[in-house]
Amino acid sequence: MGNVVRFSASLDADLLEQFEEATRRRGYSNRSEALRDLIRDSLVREEWDGNQEIVGTVTLVYDHHVRELSDRLTHLQHDHHDVILSALHVHLDHDNCLEVIAVQGRASVVQPIADALVGTRGVKHGRLTATTTGKRLK
Repeated sequence: MGNVVRFSASLDADLLEQFEEATRRRGYSNRSEALRDLIRDSLVREEWDGNQEIVGTVTLVYDHHVRELSDRLTHLQHDHHDVILSALHVHLDHDNCLEVIAVQGRASVVQPIADALVGTRGVKHGRLTATTTGKRLK
């Protein structure tokens, strides 16, 4: 973890109480661990906003009975094979499928592809969950 530096911060008492409650709920052993995660999350968001390389997943839930939906989703993925790393297809029940698609690339490239997948007619729900490649975090 490199050089550890101690610093102090002033917070409103109610805000600190809420933070400590969230820290306990999430199972952190101490405030420092929770604060480190918050700082890292902020830095990851900057990578996203700064159009850095990101990795993530596009998660889709859809009814596979919708006419040509599976084919449209497959074609979109093949059209962007440079960004799509892998896909996992899960049969949830007789009608519904879950597709988890791993993606990697610049944020400005990944986001429109994710939007196209999520916005495909017949997709019930979808979401891009993006994170960092880790290269820029310490």
